[in-house]
Amino acid sequence: MVNESEGILDNMASETDVGGLVDDSLAKQDQVVDVAQLLEELQKSNDQNLDMAQRAQAELANYRKRVDDERLTQQQYANSRLIIRLLPIVDELEMALEHSGDTEINASWLDGIKLIHRKAIQMLEAEGLHKIDAIGQAFDPLQHEAVSTADSNEVATGYILEVLRNGYKLHDRIIQPAQVVVAR
Repeated sequence: MVNESEGILDNMASETDVGGLVDDSLAKQDQVVDVAQLLEELQKSNDQNLDMAQRAQAELANYRKRVDDERLTQQQYANSRLIIRLLPIVDELEMALEHSGDTEINASWLDGIKLIHRKAIQMLEAEGLHKIDAIGQAFDPLQHEAVSTADSNEVATGYILEVLRNGYKLHDRIIQPAQVVVAR
């Protein structure tokens, strides 16, 4: 009986070993499938991380460009308040020079006023200020402020006859529209 039980145990052990081999083979296939799925998930995650990193780099580059543009714009227009406050002085110097022919004035005094006016204009132009040409131009509400209208045979309707106050641009922005009389 002992021999019989040993034989039964040996049979069971050999059957278990064959079943174990089958089980081991299935377990390894499951592990391979699991590893393949894990690899696929990691590749997707890697692709997403790469995409996010590239987007972040592009956003940073755009941010830097935008900040640089804003800084340049701020530098260009930093003096605009001062320039706007100087414009009436320049305009009054021009009026004084235009009316200087009406009276007898000391020539050296008049030359001094012309020099001051010329230097002021040169300084403002160096800062990016430009006078808006208006006489004979078509009325543009973005550049001109119509103060009045007048009948004219010389100029077509909608064109500027006279400038009452000069208009100015600082770089590409209008800082003072020209006050004009428009033909009707």
